[in-house]
Order: sequence, then structure tokens, then C-alpha cells
Amino acid sequence: MRGQAGTTMIELLITIAISAFGLLGIAGLQTRMHVSEMEAAQRAQATILLKHMIDRIAANRKSAMSYVTASELGTAVQDCSGLTSAALDLCEWNNLLAGASETSGSARLGAMIGARGCIVNVDAVMPRKFVVAVVWQGLTPTVAPGGTTCGANQYGDERKRRAMLAPVVFGCLQNDIDTGACVTP
Repeated sequence: MRGQAGTTMIELLITIAISAFGLLGIAGLQTRMHVSEMEAAQRAQATILLKHMIDRIAANRKSAMSYVTASELGTAVQDCSGLTSAALDLCEWNNLLAGASETSGSARLGAMIGARGCIVNVDAVMPRKFVVAVVWQGLTPTVAPGGTTCGANQYGDERKRRAMLAPVVFGCLQNDIDTGACVTP
């Protein structure tokens, strides 16, 4: 009996140590789950913003060249009153990228972290080809995106930059009767 004194205490301490390591593992898993959830929410928001601008360009395809951006949109909220057509669409998209759709006090919360948008003209002749890009800052480094320079070098580590691109092609709406060539609207 004397040789077994204190074994219950040692077993209890080992059980507590194993349980503590297990709980730390669960806490780490919970943290990673929250990061993944935030990344997924940002991706979903980027998809909505990308589709939103593609639809606006498609609805105003005769003025599609007016949608090409000279610089990145989403850096600051703008006043859109008095604007029409493509200028209004770009201004409203800029405000959505800047997060103006949802606020809490003075903080704009309606978009991804550091959201930016660009529309690039790839081919001005018919069929017209554009690339619409939405970029934002991810939470963890992965792989630097290719295919666009939109938002490049704005998020510190390029591996934190996320990008969603959509090629947009508008075909010829009208052919010249004599030559059969595409008439640019």
C-alpha cells in the first residue's frame, strides 16, 4: 500500500495536462474557423460587387467604353448627385466598394477590407473585351493573384491581396448592310 501513495494525484495532473492541450487545440481550431468564415464572407461580397458592375455594363453596352476606369475605384465615398449613365454607375459602384452601403457611426462596414475595383479595356474593336476586377485584403497570406494589377502593392504582403476577375465580351449588335462589318454603336 505504501508504494501506491500519490498515484491518484499524478493521474489527475496528467489528465488535467492532456485536457488543457485538447482545449488549446479546440481554441486554435475555433480561431481558424473564424478566419475562414471571414474570408468566405469577403469572397461572397466580392462576387456580388463584380456581378453588379457586369450587369450595369451589359445594360448600357452602347456606352461600354465609358466604364473603363483610369484608376482604382473604392478609395473614398463620392457624391453621385447630378451624374447619369456610366458615370452614375461607376460612382455608385465606387461607393459600394468603399463600404458606404452599411455604416456604424463613421465606420463604413459594407464591403471587404480595402476593396478596390477596376475595369480594363482589353480590345476596343468588336467584339469588345473588358476585364472587371474586384480586389481586397485577405486576412492570411496565400498566393499573390495574377491577371490584374488592380490593388497591387496596397495591402503590404502581396500574398494577402485577393482578386476576383471576370472577362466580359460584347459582340456585334449591328452589321453594315453593304460590307457585313460590325458597326460600332
